[in-house]
Amino acid sequence: MTNREKIVCQADETLQNNPQGIRYSDFVREVKKALPDIPINTIHGVIWNLEAKESQLVFKPARGMYLHTKYREAVPEPEPPVTALPPKTKILESSFYRSFAGWLVTELEECTKAIPVGGNIFKDKWGTPDVIGIREPRKSDIVKFPTEILTAEIKLDSTNLITAFGQACAYRLFSHKSYIVVPMKSPEDDIGRLDSLCRIFGIGLILFDSGKPPDPGFAIRVRAAKYDPDMFYVNRCMKIIEDELFS
Repeated sequence: MTNREKIVCQADETLQNNPQGIRYSDFVREVKKALPDIPINTIHGVIWNLEAKESQLVFKPARGMYLHTKYREAVPEPEPPVTALPPKTKILESSFYRSFAGWLVTELEECTKAIPVGGNIFKDKWGTPDVIGIREPRKSDIVKFPTEILTAEIKLDSTNLITAFGQACAYRLFSHKSYIVVPMKSPEDDIGRLDSLCRIFGIGLILFDSGKPPDPGFAIRVRAAKYDPDMFYVNRCMKIIEDELFS
């Protein structure tokens, strides 16, 4: 057998031993462990596009995930997130607004000031962002720049992510940058699709631990692109929160 044939054969066995699928790095590691005499680069060269060369053997249910074709009809649903809070304690989305607003300023440094909003303050069927921030030039800045508006939509329900994405797109009407913030334990396929959509449409993507309001561990997956909003809608919306955001 050639090295490639040995790798494919071992890959088949590895995939059959992982009915829930296996990530690329773990996949390569398992094959290398079984075939120690074959160079690691050779293994990478065979596995990285295995789903294209051996489509009867493997397919990818999500980016970076490999699954044997015999498990295609039974892709397991991800386990629900386990929280550290008592089962009867309901976590609200609003529990994360203030901490995310602070994270935008101190960690991501995309805003000089950010506030939690949520609800229906704008009284508009197009929705109200959960967090709104501004980025203004500081007195110490030598080169001044125009004020920028940033918006964010936070979602705890991982079954409603496409709606959240649509809302984040709508917020670009009156903001220079828009982010969607979703649970990191959302289905892998959904996160992969959101990742691709966000890169196409310039929406930012943030993942967080939805079970820990005190320490959500916000992590950036895709940084938002900057666009020029419609200044009519910018002024109409900012007028409503002017005292709180611009004071």
